Amino acid sequence: MKAMFRTAILFCTAILTLSVSLAVPAAAAPVPLADLSAYLNGIKTAESPFVQTNADGSKSSGRVVIQRPNRMRLEYAKPDKTLVLASGASVAVFDPKSNQPPDQYPLRKTPLNLILADRIDLARARMVVDHGEQDGMTTVTAQDPEHPEYGTIKLFFSANPVALRQWIVTDGAGAKTRVVLSDLVMGKRYDATLFSISIANSQRNER
Repeated sequence: MKAMFRTAILFCTAILTLSVSLAVPAAAAPVPLADLSAYLNGIKTAESPFVQTNADGSKSSGRVVIQRPNRMRLEYAKPDKTLVLASGASVAVFDPKSNQPPDQYPLRKTPLNLILADRIDLARARMVVDHGEQDGMTTVTAQDPEHPEYGTIKLFFSANPVALRQWIVTDGAGAKTRVVLSDLVMGKRYDATLFSISIANSQRNER
């Protein structure tokens, strides 16, 4: 009798465990790095509104325009009105509250270089330091393998179809900035002047 009771308990436990496992969907496998590299290399131009969460918790919004390779424009909406331009080998940050020339940094020393490069290969040795799944999206954390002190960029991709949804840039000091995109509109044409640091500087001085 006791043996039958134990058998019944074990059977019920097994059924309950099976029911729970069937009720909870398995986590989707991350999109392979080769597919993500192909997607990023396929982006020639892209544009999207964005919402940014800064290191201090404050939020701002605006529009991002990407023209690969090596060009990006981040226009911040009022009251911020900051402008960030990646153009060629440099990144310039225009502070609307300052009359000084923009702060400039070598693009290769920023994590943005990893998504604006002419050819992107996420499978490159030591470039990707984490590849997984978070909140239903594939995540890839990448850094310059030769200069990890430049910081990291964590990319978030949806699947079916693959699409870039957001990124988190962690600078060399550990400060994090999250940029969440709307749906990217790809294939538009942009004049090169849109990404010109010198032209943007001249326009600001004329105001």
